Order: sequence, then structure tokens, then C-alpha cells
Amino acid sequence: MPKFPPSARPKRRSKNKIRTKKKDPILVGGVRPRPMYVDYKDLELLSKLTNRHGRIVGRRKSGCTAISQHAVSLAIKRARFMALLPYVGD
Repeated sequence: MPKFPPSARPKRRSKNKIRTKKKDPILVGGVRPRPMYVDYKDLELLSKLTNRHGRIVGRRKSGCTAISQHAVSLAIKRARFMALLPYVGD
């Protein structure tokens, strides 16, 4: 087996997995609501967008667009301030 220097080492190929694009949970019927607003009283949606430690889930994991992620984070912060959601999880 030939030895390669660390920079010229061949890369391992992962199995071909087809990635499906995550759908934005904020969109209503595939259409962005105008103006973009997420209700801070919608605890079911907001709890899906926080992890078990109470932190806001990032865009890559949640599938939100930048505009809807901004609206989500604002709604979560409002819900926390109104004591509807905890600041810290379990």
C-alpha cells in the first residue's frame, strides 16, 4: 500500500445519501406570511424550535429561513419574558 503525505491523502467517500431540503415550519401553505410574525403564545411551535436545554435551535437544524428565524427568536424571547417558556431546560 503506497504511503501518502498527510496533505495528499485520498479522501474517503461517504455513501450517496440524498438530502431532502428541510421545510420552513413557519410558512403557511408554502407561502411566507406578510408581515412575518410568529405568535409568542404559540407554545407548541416555539417548543419545537427550542432544544431540551431551552436554547433556540439554529437555522440549519430547524430549516427556517433567515427572516423566519429572526421572527422565531424574537417570539421565543418574548415568551420567556412573559414566563410562558423557561429560560433554562431540565
